[in-house]
Formats: sequence, C-alpha cells, structure tokens
Amino acid sequence: MLDVAVIENAAAAEATLDPIRARLLAELRVPASAASVAARMGLPRQKVNYHLKMLELHGLVTLVDEKRRGNVTERIMGATARSYVISPAALPEVAPDPAYEPNRLSARWMLAVAARLVKDVGTLITGADRANQRLATFALDGEITFATAADRAAFVAELAASTAQLAQKYHSGSATGGRKHRLVVALHPSVKVTAETQLKES
Repeated sequence: MLDVAVIENAAAAEATLDPIRARLLAELRVPASAASVAARMGLPRQKVNYHLKMLELHGLVTLVDEKRRGNVTERIMGATARSYVISPAALPEVAPDPAYEPNRLSARWMLAVAARLVKDVGTLITGADRANQRLATFALDGEITFATAADRAAFVAELAASTAQLAQKYHSGSATGGRKHRLVVALHPSVKVTAETQLKES
C-alpha cells in the first residue's frame, strides 16, 4: 500500500468524490471483505459491492486475498493507498496556470504554483512507479513566528536574495546531461486549529 496515491484520471477522481466510496477507501486501509465493511458502515452488502466494483475499476482498491467459505468465495479487498490526492491533471481544461499574472505576493498565484507542484510531482511519481525507479525530491516544511510585519518583510527579502544567490551558484545551463529541477518556496500564515477542527480530524 502506498502512503499517497495521485489521481490523474477525471473518472477516477469523480469516483472518489462519492461519500460512500470515500468512506470505503478509508475503511479498506485495512483489507476486508464486502460483508464486513457493509456491517461496519450499516449498508446492504449489494450496495457496498457495487461501489467496490467502481473503485476497483479505477484502480483505487485491489484484490488482496480470496477465502473460500462453503460454496462462496469471499474477496478480501484493500485500498491501494492510505490517502489520495486529486491532481489538476484530472481537469486539464480548468487547471490553474501560474503563467497567468505571476505575482509573488498573490495568494491565488501561490495556489496556482502549488497546483502545478501537485500535477508535476504526481506525473513524476506515476512515471517512476512504472519504471520501478526512485524519484529524487526534497522538501522543507516548518513554521516561523514573526514579531512584526516588518520582520516578515525583511525575512522574505533575505530569503529571496539568499535563494537567488544559491541558485546562481549551482545552476549550470550548459552542463552535458544536466537535468532541470523546479524550485518552489512558499510562505503563508499557518491555518489556525480550532477545537472544532481537532474534533473533525479525530
């Protein structure tokens, strides 16, 4: 089972948006039969079987095992990943494009950049999985508290200058066999976690 799977197909994305199917994907993080999942969810087995077939059709669940019980063969199904991300590639006609009005201070432009990141990394992961190769990536994630807006502005200016200097130091436009890498740096206010949010996540 993968930690995260990227959904690039529109039909597969649509399948995950159904509340019952989304719940099934969560339930099947631990492989189980349609009968046992139906009992936990309080749904008819036939209904669960229908939704499982749709998820299986799009590669979101897979057969893990088969158990013979009398004259019946029980299929044990499992989700293909613990969690799923829908790539903007699933809706290419309306996918955000950072090329439109690039503005480093725009939150919506940042969102477009983040969407492209999901799309690009999703494509790379899919390709690496098919080729059975490791994908070389690196990411930083953390929080910083600024005492004032002026401190934040100063940090942004220094970060931009330092990043530009570092990129210039290592960039080689004429290297034979060199490969381009995309660098994304983002800074945004942290989302406040409320008691209601914690209750929903638990």
